[in-house]
Amino acid sequence: MADLIEAIASAEGVHLLVTDQEAAEDAAGRLGSGVTLHLVPLDDIWLRDSGPIFLRSGPDVSLICFQFNAWGEKFAYQNDAAVARWIAHWLGAPHFLSQLTLEGGSVEANGAGLAMTTRQCLLEPHRNPGCSQGQLESELRAALGVDLIWLEEGLEGDHTDGHIDTLARFVSERQVVCCRERRRSDPNCEVTAGNWQVLSRFQDAQGGLEITELPLPQRRLEQDGARLAASYANYYLAGDLILIPQYGDPNDSLALDILAGLFPDRRAIGLSARALITGGGAFHCVTQQQPAGRLWSMRG
Repeated sequence: MADLIEAIASAEGVHLLVTDQEAAEDAAGRLGSGVTLHLVPLDDIWLRDSGPIFLRSGPDVSLICFQFNAWGEKFAYQNDAAVARWIAHWLGAPHFLSQLTLEGGSVEANGAGLAMTTRQCLLEPHRNPGCSQGQLESELRAALGVDLIWLEEGLEGDHTDGHIDTLARFVSERQVVCCRERRRSDPNCEVTAGNWQVLSRFQDAQGGLEITELPLPQRRLEQDGARLAASYANYYLAGDLILIPQYGDPNDSLALDILAGLFPDRRAIGLSARALITGGGAFHCVTQQQPAGRLWSMRG
């Protein structure tokens, strides 16, 4: 984790949330300059899901805070539901409180009015009971200004119920990188083939999408006998860098080369995600970027 934070700090400022003074002192001893520490009560590290989503309109940046209920009430969390509002208030930024339960890792937007998600996650009944697909589409169009591409489901072992950031990501407005498992014996083969088919058939007023295939790790990673949803799609963009999860797997170098080719203006760096994936996520899951822009002041 320290390697990831240091790599991000080399390219952009980092605000690190730490749960108590002991954690703050430990972090301060491990990390160099460029990292600002904030004492915030936390349950876990998955800020992509519990934190706010930043919205940009021209030069102006604001935030939206969705409800967070620990991935459909799977865990007994007490603090993380308040993290998004804490960040908004600390920044003094305009923010909107949505009544919709939504994790940041469940939507992937292209910045031009289009986003991807999965039915498995957004329609899971413990998040927004009684809310139909049409209602969710309307809510997210109003909240985020996006139309949705609906993939079906996520990787085996994903306790988030199919977060999109382990499946497919926008490289640009009309270009997508999509995970594929080619071995028919693997349950992820059928799942990823179905997602690929949805994206291949997608058409809107702007036309179709350009899709690049990204492999999954060859080796099955497990924790206590349960499969882990390891994915190279859970990369993070930091300044002029792309930070790519590595799992000590034969496909690590292939995935790094593919993503480096898709982001020719960025320096591709592979970092180990073996420790993080035991908790169910990787680099995109533990981060939440703040876009450049003017934060309207609410402090005075």
